[in-house]
Amino acid sequence: MLHPQAKAFIDLLIEKGVPPTHTLPYTDARRFYRERRALAQPEPGEVALVRDLSAEGPGGPIPLRYYRPLGSDASAVLPVLVYYHGGGWTIGDLDTHDTLCRELCNLSGCAVVAVDYRMGPEHRFPAAADDVLAATRWVRQQAASLKVDANRLAVGGDSAGGNLAAVVAIAARDAGNLPIAFQLLIYPATDMRRGHASHTTNGQGYVLTSDSITYFHDHYIDDPKHDLDWRASPLLHENLKGLPPALVLTAGYDPLRDEGLDYARALTEAGNRAVYVCFERQIHGFITMGRILDEAGSAVALCAGELRRALKP
Repeated sequence: MLHPQAKAFIDLLIEKGVPPTHTLPYTDARRFYRERRALAQPEPGEVALVRDLSAEGPGGPIPLRYYRPLGSDASAVLPVLVYYHGGGWTIGDLDTHDTLCRELCNLSGCAVVAVDYRMGPEHRFPAAADDVLAATRWVRQQAASLKVDANRLAVGGDSAGGNLAAVVAIAARDAGNLPIAFQLLIYPATDMRRGHASHTTNGQGYVLTSDSITYFHDHYIDDPKHDLDWRASPLLHENLKGLPPALVLTAGYDPLRDEGLDYARALTEAGNRAVYVCFERQIHGFITMGRILDEAGSAVALCAGELRRALKP
């Protein structure tokens, strides 16, 4: 069932001799991740406004990138998605997810604020979680100057970013003073114990391997007991009631597939509205690969449509 376009991409990586992430020093892994954009990502689309900003965080300034959708009025107050990039809490930045943020912005009609949080190994758990929570609070506090609606604020991310979005949604609920209207969880990591069956069945041959997952985990987590902390493993939180509506999107050939499914199930069983969609023929990371994977565009459109629906006035 692996999509022929996904298989062709995997074959291309092998043909070009792209080294597996887990074999690289983290600085090289970051560079390869940025450079690989040219293989798979569409060109960045035009938006009405894009501006780099900064929020004060617990470890210093947090770089942000603010987008407004094409055709929007500069004075219009828009709903907003605060987006956290993927990359195993180790690689990725504002540029690696720039195209995706522009697509989500234009297709949903929402403003988007992307967050460049601290990563491992320089900054270990829970630095990333602390930063994204602080950045999300900053967006709410600055809503008037950003021309966004603080009561129509969503969080979202892919992979490690999906993990962080789930964590922010829980932390915001517990704090009681940071209302989140929606959570967009794209193939999220939800259980740092890495014991779900898909880690074995999809652990080799589909770009994200079990070796790479261990590599990312070990750059972020420096104490095994942190695997059981809900800020690392939101699936393990003892109370998932009262959380924002969610879209949980997974890929059939992704090691993280089953923990995404289990998180959607847990959200639903706790009484939340959770829509679950699995792109059965796809691999981890596919949503950013619109240049070579047709289903990436379908996934982006689905995410944007759910955002638009959830955040309408």
